[in-house]
Amino acid sequence: MERMQGDGEVDHLEPPSPLTDKERVMIRDSWAKVYQNCDDAGVAILVRLFVNFPSSKQYFRDFKHIEEPEELERSVQLRKHAHRVMNALNTLVESLDNSDKVASVLKLVGKAHALRHKVEPVYFKILSGVILEVLGEEFAEVVTPEVAAAWTKLLATVYCGITAVYEEVGWTKLSTSTG
Repeated sequence: MERMQGDGEVDHLEPPSPLTDKERVMIRDSWAKVYQNCDDAGVAILVRLFVNFPSSKQYFRDFKHIEEPEELERSVQLRKHAHRVMNALNTLVESLDNSDKVASVLKLVGKAHALRHKVEPVYFKILSGVILEVLGEEFAEVVTPEVAAAWTKLLATVYCGITAVYEEVGWTKLSTSTG
């Protein structure tokens, strides 16, 4: 059963404390293993998102009507988007020591998803949970509970950054305001 909170509103969250040096190392080390399988991991993440939260497909005209997970996995458009997601995550991981670069990536992603794609911000929170779930299952040997905690902190930071961009651009619940 799909459950969502927020009704399109932007959460007003306090960002988590900055990542420690140890947490940055754990994230980078685990990501090196994940990124070796970047395309498969990205597809697994998006397929899990769309299967568990089918309303998230509404933003993807090329595959929003595909129901079967196997068919989603074969979708060229889904694979392309999965690759973009993984590359954005890679840029964030590579830039953990450069807060300006991280802010720049989050601003770019946030503006595109708020203004062009009109994606409800809650989907970034949902996607964060799906990323953690898939990494923990598919890469259990490197994503230990301690590493997962570091990833949780990073993805909470990402979510806070994205929602800040949504607020900055004056996000309103455009996608369902007429329905």
